[in-house]
Amino acid sequence: MAAETDTTDRTYGGHSLWEPLKRVMVRQPGAPGSDTDWSDLAYFHPPDQERSNAEHAAFVELLIECGVDVVIAPPDEPGYLDAVFCYDPSLMTDHGAILLRPGKQQRVDEVAFHAKTYAEIGVPVLGAIEAPGTVEGGDTLWIDDTTLAIGRGYRTNREGIRQMQALLDPLGVQVIAYDLAHYHGPGECLHLMSFISPVDDKLAVVYPPLMPVQLVEDLQERGWQFVEVPDEEFEPMACNVLAVGPRDVIAMDGNPITRARMETAGCTVRVYPGQEISFNRAGGPTCLSRPLWREA
Repeated sequence: MAAETDTTDRTYGGHSLWEPLKRVMVRQPGAPGSDTDWSDLAYFHPPDQERSNAEHAAFVELLIECGVDVVIAPPDEPGYLDAVFCYDPSLMTDHGAILLRPGKQQRVDEVAFHAKTYAEIGVPVLGAIEAPGTVEGGDTLWIDDTTLAIGRGYRTNREGIRQMQALLDPLGVQVIAYDLAHYHGPGECLHLMSFISPVDDKLAVVYPPLMPVQLVEDLQERGWQFVEVPDEEFEPMACNVLAVGPRDVIAMDGNPITRARMETAGCTVRVYPGQEISFNRAGGPTCLSRPLWREA
């Protein structure tokens, strides 16, 4: 079941969200399958395909400029508009990918898209979350290389968390679950990573009003420090940033207060235009990427 972890030709792994990003998967924006796809997914307006493609290409170019090997999957079948947010259907470990099971019914088929890509690029699959369990990648957060935080909410349930712990036990990884807020209810997505993005060892961009008290206390006890997002920049996803290395981040253009606070904390901030591909669809740079390999 386990893959070797000490090979010199490694192309996957890394139990971190801030170590240097060496390889990543992205999935190109797909076409709608019907006139109601966008409203079923709670987008603000019908996606502009041309602008989506251009903004996604700009995001990919930033990754390449950072020296990241980008695996670009082709557009998925029409109708799978959320498949571009490839952080959610799988999780990478040092021993291969774990295929997750989204709690959002429209996204369940996306797991097969990831399995196909992993087979094509030679990444082994460690295991899978099975029904009735649900886990979405946005609810998973590496605190350190042996601790995975998981948010229990409308997209990730107790059974999914139990299965995740069983899969990670042989790797010596502890899973800690945190209950998420109801917020706007099951119709909108509130992931664990909606309000926290690690950008370095023990440093994270956070929106404290939605953080579980226990998570705040646990991180503070471990010595974490926070870059806080102001209220007016939470909805525009200022909290959703992708670290390509320690204190080297990609963010959606805008949110000047949070950007200034990250820069004060010593972060290099690179931005891409995301009004269509990110803001309209409620998914930032973390959502648009599935890290395959981070080098410790």
